Amino acid sequence: MKPNRRQILLSSGALLALPHAAWAQAKPAIRILVGFPPGGATDAIARTVADRLPNLLGQPVIIDNKPGVGGRMAADAVLSAPADGLTFMVAPNATPTFQMLVFGHQIRWNILKDFTPVATVASYPLGMGVALSTGATNAREFIEWVKKNPGKGSFGTPGLGGQNAFLGVQLAKTAGIDLPVTPYKGSPPMVNDLLGGHVPSAISLMDGMMAHHRAGKIRVIGIFTKARSPLMPDIPTFAEQGIDVTSGEGWTGMWARAGTPAADIERMQKAVQQVLQMPDVKEQMSQRLWVQPHFRNGAEMDALQRAELAHWEPIIKASGFKAE
Repeated sequence: MKPNRRQILLSSGALLALPHAAWAQAKPAIRILVGFPPGGATDAIARTVADRLPNLLGQPVIIDNKPGVGGRMAADAVLSAPADGLTFMVAPNATPTFQMLVFGHQIRWNILKDFTPVATVASYPLGMGVALSTGATNAREFIEWVKKNPGKGSFGTPGLGGQNAFLGVQLAKTAGIDLPVTPYKGSPPMVNDLLGGHVPSAISLMDGMMAHHRAGKIRVIGIFTKARSPLMPDIPTFAEQGIDVTSGEGWTGMWARAGTPAADIERMQKAVQQVLQMPDVKEQMSQRLWVQPHFRNGAEMDALQRAELAHWEPIIKASGFKAE
């Protein structure tokens, strides 16, 4: 029996009325690798973006955490995956920059050759917090405390060989003080020791320190950027306190394996840009994660990466730091 026009229209309408999720399930899932544990800053940023991508891309998007070696495990996994537009990586700038410059002899990839930049998603200042036991309320007072207490000054970092650690090296050199590094396995134990006065200072992202600063349990004495951050306008820069260390802007970006079709890169890039313009994303990033949504396209991100590598290479060489 031949269907009449009404039956055809009803059938078409039923297809069009299928839930968006049903269409998405017909497509393979996009996997976003994150080289850090769930619950950390990079994971939270990645999930804020990834949770909103399915509605824009029309297919599932999942986060795949592969923590280890400063994000290297996730990068290795992307490199091993097909360049088919279904695998991406979200990572902080420290992963490509400092893995290459510090641990280059240990890794099997080059961020400029083996990966394609998609977009940056966030930027944020790195800063220093000090224990209340130091009595310091600003950078100059902390430097004086270090000078008056030889052998007691040090700074904590969530790991060795990263941006936090080398900012401390720059600070010590610029201020003319002895300030050895105390490495930790992540930010939580470092912040706990800072709260307890077991380490006199720490350099890190602000998400782990600002709540304690606001509560009067530690003192954030400055951030390592050229200008004050709108996220925390009351916190001065080290530069305005007479200490010219301004290379402490961190950023988080998205990469794909080199060879990924340009159409897939552009499609993801446009979706990320749309996500970062959403009011709830802006609020969540700035109010809860202490970062700013910051979109740069692939070309701009590539230029940023190259400039950062050129900036840090002589600093790392001059520090004499050797990776184990």
